Amino acid sequence: MQTGINYSDKIPNNVNLSEDKTLQRALEHWQPNYLSWWNDMGPEGAMQHDVYLRTAVSVDPGGWAQFGHVKMPDYRWGIFMNPKEEGRTIGFGEHKGEAAWQDVPGEHRANLRRIIVTQGDTEPASVEQQRHLGLTAPSMYDLRNLFQINVEEGRHLWAMVYLLHKHFGRDGREEADALLGRNSGDADNPRILGAFNEKTPDWLAFFMFTYFTDRDGKFQLCALAESAFDPLARTTKFMLTEEAHHMFVGESGISRVVARTAAVMNELKTDDPAKIRAAGVIDLETVQRYLNFHYSVTIDLFGADESSNAAIFYNSGLKGRFEETKRADDHQLQGQTYGVLAVQNDTLVERQVPMLNGLNEVLRDDYIKDSVGGVGRWNKVLEKAGISFRLSVPHKAFNRKIGMLAGVKISPDGRVLSEVEFAANEKHWLPSAEDRAFVASLMHRVVEPGKFANWIAPPVMGINRQLVDFDYVRFN
Repeated sequence: MQTGINYSDKIPNNVNLSEDKTLQRALEHWQPNYLSWWNDMGPEGAMQHDVYLRTAVSVDPGGWAQFGHVKMPDYRWGIFMNPKEEGRTIGFGEHKGEAAWQDVPGEHRANLRRIIVTQGDTEPASVEQQRHLGLTAPSMYDLRNLFQINVEEGRHLWAMVYLLHKHFGRDGREEADALLGRNSGDADNPRILGAFNEKTPDWLAFFMFTYFTDRDGKFQLCALAESAFDPLARTTKFMLTEEAHHMFVGESGISRVVARTAAVMNELKTDDPAKIRAAGVIDLETVQRYLNFHYSVTIDLFGADESSNAAIFYNSGLKGRFEETKRADDHQLQGQTYGVLAVQNDTLVERQVPMLNGLNEVLRDDYIKDSVGGVGRWNKVLEKAGISFRLSVPHKAFNRKIGMLAGVKISPDGRVLSEVEFAANEKHWLPSAEDRAFVASLMHRVVEPGKFANWIAPPVMGINRQLVDFDYVRFN
């Protein structure tokens, strides 16, 4: 077992790790367990590969993205915060205008710990969900992007574990250990949030996950970046720098799937899904069903439409809104209302609730606006190819499992249905076992530099100004 860590080399950081002996001891206990988890639950069969990864060694523009080939277990998972903003004040809630907190106020300790643990739990969960994907990568370029996302999710776990160890004493250390004890999809000890217990069995699911579910991560991190607890705000601001690449992988991945399908449709002069599948590409109807599934699972992550916790977190200054500082209201929201959906007489209706209690819905609606943008860009690929089919996000009430809409049968266009009607149409709206089996049948590993699986188009450019056929992964 490793007993000492060089804190500037092994764990790049800007939090003075080398000067905090208590924290050093805590991390020296946790790090071997982390590496054990990484070897057991990280990318399967890939620990000896030399991967062209970017590593953050500082938060300045020249230091946060240094590229080079490295074995993943040797990756330098650093701990970084955005620089401290002197004189920062709290921007919302009952403490608005007061100095931001550098330590955890006792009355908010349990809620802050819960927020940090929930965010931290999503990071290793997605690594576990994606564990087997490297075995079916459609190219070396895509394999490298998968591994980059995996190591950065690992770094985001380190970021949350640092906060737990630094600010929450024994409770924090126990929670940090528990983050390595839960496993995605485990029947006895699953991850905290439902979407992070779903399988990510194929690369179409992976691209949808990184587009939609990592975008949830962006919005949650943006809300936490407003926090009155300054170490959390500064940590999440830096995490957002890396999150952008994860969403790029999803958006560009789906664009490339759609581009390849459109090219085959034009070659064959057909829009018949059976003929398109027979040509070894993914028909657009299946892409739409995957989109419906991942989108609906992700918008559940924002929580119940009415939530007393959301009100408490905002009022207390723990978690703000997306782009809180750009909003032109009083940032306290007393007496304000917001519309949430409910079913009345077999019809969806909007009812007003106190905005403080509707803040999950506010964040969900901000997320939806942002998500629709990428879908529009995928449709431009189809338009450019002369294909009339258009992808779309389903109604936000579709396929919900949380809140007032949980279990209500709603069509993708927002109609309330009977159980029988929904069951009769479900195979048109959500991926069936046959859809998933078909997509799985296309998943064969392609790792020759510059070569790509038949079902996906090459990217427009490589990573970090490298060529598309660069040796992004060297197999040892």
